[in-house]
Amino acid sequence: MEEKKIAIQETYGERFQHCWGCGPRNDLGMHLKSYPQGPDSCICAVTPPEEYTGGVPANLFGGMIAVIFDCHGTASAAWFAHQKKGLELTEDTVIGRHITARLEVDFKKPVPMGEEITVISRAEEVGERKVVLTMEMEAAGELRAKARMVAVGVKDHM
Repeated sequence: MEEKKIAIQETYGERFQHCWGCGPRNDLGMHLKSYPQGPDSCICAVTPPEEYTGGVPANLFGGMIAVIFDCHGTASAAWFAHQKKGLELTEDTVIGRHITARLEVDFKKPVPMGEEITVISRAEEVGERKVVLTMEMEAAGELRAKARMVAVGVKDHM
């Protein structure tokens, strides 16, 4: 029997599942999904819809690149913090939510439309409340952008 892959975003508590970029309960959203990839990284793959083209036709606009980093980064931060506590990701998990405190994006090359984008995140530092991570975005076999994020855990009643 094959084990079901669980997206980190699917384990957010009910009130945290409505993000436009990654919320599973936002009917109009993108529904980005991030998955743990071993103990040291997380992965997200997405092909953005054509309406997100940038000022240069046939390329993704920079704001959407930041959205993808933002949503994948905060999900990854939640996973790295969860894992540091010795916990696993199961269908019954309600993972602690993290939000962006700082996001730095380094745009390397245009991101072509119609191509699958892959983002890999890796933790640099996992503290009690703060997670610092780096991310790399690839499309068509080339590095397109890099990011560094500081994410902080939030209380359930935020």
